[in-house]
Amino acid sequence: MMQLSAIGDRSQDGAKAKSPLYVLFLAAVAAISGFLFGFDTAVINAVLLFLRRQLSLSNLETEVAASALLLGCLLGAAGASLIGDQIGRRKSLLLAAMLFAVSTVGAALANSVLIFSIGRLAGGLAIGLASVLTPVYIAEVAPAGSRGRLVSLNQLAITVGILAAYIVGWGMAGLGDNSWRWMLGVAALPAVAFFLGLLAIPESPRWLIGNGQKEQGTVVLERIYGAEQAAIEVAAVEQAARSERGTWGEVFARPMRRPLIVALGLAILCQITGINTVLYYGSILISEHFKGASSSTALMANVVIGSSNFVCTLIAMRCLDRWGRRSMLLTGSAGMAISLALFVIAYRIPGTPPLLVLACVLGYTGFFAFALGPIPWIVIAEIFPNKIRGRAAALATSTLWTTVLVVTFTFLSLVHALGVSGIFGIYAILCVVSFVFILKMVPETRGKTLEQIQREWEA
Repeated sequence: MMQLSAIGDRSQDGAKAKSPLYVLFLAAVAAISGFLFGFDTAVINAVLLFLRRQLSLSNLETEVAASALLLGCLLGAAGASLIGDQIGRRKSLLLAAMLFAVSTVGAALANSVLIFSIGRLAGGLAIGLASVLTPVYIAEVAPAGSRGRLVSLNQLAITVGILAAYIVGWGMAGLGDNSWRWMLGVAALPAVAFFLGLLAIPESPRWLIGNGQKEQGTVVLERIYGAEQAAIEVAAVEQAARSERGTWGEVFARPMRRPLIVALGLAILCQITGINTVLYYGSILISEHFKGASSSTALMANVVIGSSNFVCTLIAMRCLDRWGRRSMLLTGSAGMAISLALFVIAYRIPGTPPLLVLACVLGYTGFFAFALGPIPWIVIAEIFPNKIRGRAAALATSTLWTTVLVVTFTFLSLVHALGVSGIFGIYAILCVVSFVFILKMVPETRGKTLEQIQREWEA
């Protein structure tokens, strides 16, 4: 079991969570949204093989089918701050759970690219909401010393969802051309489980206190810390809230400019390095651009990649509150750059063993899962003050989804124009850019309370 030690304003006193299992339960329920996030985004990898064949899709239509979800993610993330700040984190996630269930059934029953895309867009709205508010919710209930690992539960759930999508795609491929409907439809079950789980957890105590519901927020904090430490936490939240206006002007004010640059920079760079091209188009890429690779081989390769992704995320969770965010980001971006450079070289040399090429891809996705996968979400959720956290996280997450949308919508066209080695060579260069940005701009936040981080920015 992960240690849930809290390091707050009294970190020297070793303040700890009174009920670490309760905190873990809150984070785990919220992280079910991560599973749905991962499954819904990754299942398109296998779905496109059959949808493309059954509906005779062109490259442009394939890009539209793959990108519809991402447009919804962008719109959902853009509106998440308004919804999350107005009705609370928990109620917003309940709305996301309902959208998850409705969208997956709608897309599974679609009989045209248009209906399919509308269903996927609705699922994207759910992902956009959840991708902003789940890390925020977990960060607001987690003790400082274990916040990194707890927020990374969401990323772990995403990788489990990705792996599950790959296994479902591989396992259901034998059902024929309509197998894509079953691949999509099974996600309705975890969507219902997410909805029911949310009914059993409380609202974020920081949101409650910040919105005039001190008594309810105190009850939640007492359940987490005990009465004595809860009183300290309440005082810290109230003090932080009094100094904040909680407006968009506050987001762009001078003290917040550097954290905003850090959040937006990480949001862009963690996606512009191309990871989602493997996630969404891996099957098409392998089956159409690697000689001798069949659809079955491509789907099996996806399972191997998803397994590596999962294992590396587990390793990341062990390291987050020991190594720190910044050092892991530097390690991950450097590893991705090297792996992509080796992939480009291996791809261009005739007769390179397929397993060597796969090893380069595993290195690329593994280093991403170790650092650039989980850590930007953690940093975005923890570097902003309480009352603007929802707005700032929504802005950063919307930027992230905009980047994903652009990369996904242009990938097949760029492969056609530049070739596989050309486009992945560009991604390697962007990994180097990421390394330099992290080295120059990203601070270390490991072991600090959200209020401590706020005071450091203000200073």
